[in-house]
Amino acid sequence: MKVEGFVASLRNAGTIGELFKILQEKGAPLMELEGQRFLIVVEGDFEGRKFWTEINGEKANRALGDAMLNSSSFPFKCKRPYTGGNVIFVNFDDIEVDRFLVAYRDPDHGIFYLVENGEAREITEKEYGELLSEMPEFKIKSISEEQMDMMGAFFG
Repeated sequence: MKVEGFVASLRNAGTIGELFKILQEKGAPLMELEGQRFLIVVEGDFEGRKFWTEINGEKANRALGDAMLNSSSFPFKCKRPYTGGNVIFVNFDDIEVDRFLVAYRDPDHGIFYLVENGEAREITEKEYGELLSEMPEFKIKSISEEQMDMMGAFFG
């Protein structure tokens, strides 16, 4: 599947639940797109109701830190006005741990996954809560000092 096709499929969501279902049907949280594996992160809102991705119980943008700068991000809009967000593609090869939790959440529900040895399986919210304390620290390759220096030179 191409990245553009995946992002376009998110436009079919009319609710946060439908968005999570589309993610699930497409194979998130881990997907192969154009021959490369990615961790799929989404964040945004539906008419003011927020949704986000958690990694090991922490919002993904915090868990990923400056590695977010090394990831690809695409905005998407959904069927209803004032709905949409961003989908972020994190290169799976940059993840430095073999075991972590992923949750797609809104204030009331979520879909929860345990990722082990490159495979994701859906778990219950109760299992998610119980496993949080067992997870190793989530580590991801971030931008190197050299890349930061280059960006500094580029942005002046």
